[in-house]
Amino acid sequence: MMVFGLAFSFWTVQTASAAEGKNLIYDEANLLSEQEKSELNALANEYGAERQTDFIILTTNNTDNQDVELLTEDFYDEQGLGFDKVHGNAVILTMDMNFREVYLAGFYKAEDYLDSGRLDAIRSRITPDLSNGDYKLAFEKYIRLSYEYMGYEPGVNPNNILFNGWFQLGVAVAIGGIVVGIMAFRSGGRVTVNRATYEDSSSSSVIDRQDRYIRTTVTKQKIERNNNNGGGGGGGGGTTRGGHSHSGSRGSF
Repeated sequence: MMVFGLAFSFWTVQTASAAEGKNLIYDEANLLSEQEKSELNALANEYGAERQTDFIILTTNNTDNQDVELLTEDFYDEQGLGFDKVHGNAVILTMDMNFREVYLAGFYKAEDYLDSGRLDAIRSRITPDLSNGDYKLAFEKYIRLSYEYMGYEPGVNPNNILFNGWFQLGVAVAIGGIVVGIMAFRSGGRVTVNRATYEDSSSSSVIDRQDRYIRTTVTKQKIERNNNNGGGGGGGGGTTRGGHSHSGSRGSF
């Protein structure tokens, strides 16, 4: 019985270790507790395995006052990041606590499936949480959204309403209701009585007709444009000093 207990404990430890996998959370600014880092690391490994892409988080106090994009590029080069190989498939979220900027970059497969437009959308979704100091929540959203968006083919807008599950359900219910309505209408038999059935055409005529023009009114309304882009910033990519191209999105929080 003791041998079984030891074997079970060993299996539990091995399973937990496998679930966490390699380290993908580089919290140099100490924004997260150990438990939060462990949970985020396990989530990043689980979702990254399905997309064959490393979902990486880097937080830094940036004491050297580097540009956040250059900082991200050098980090990728120096660490040799990548799910499939050194300098392989990866997406990085970098938080610069010095200048209060965030940068997202997608490399190789992630550059195609998380292009600058999709990274802009992800950054816009997580910026309010970053601004409020809800870092773990923002990082979870980043991992889950990156995973979700990589499920769509490149060039497709993942936020298109046609891909929304509730919209699809509503359309299905509406179509079902129309079909049932048509079937119910037809099941009642066809109505053959119409206006001509009771009308005496020899004695029926139009007595009087009158058209009266009152007025025409035209109103103008200014359409306001929404310029909010999740904390400012925008899309863009580049190439690291090591020669690795990437998509990118940058903004403040």
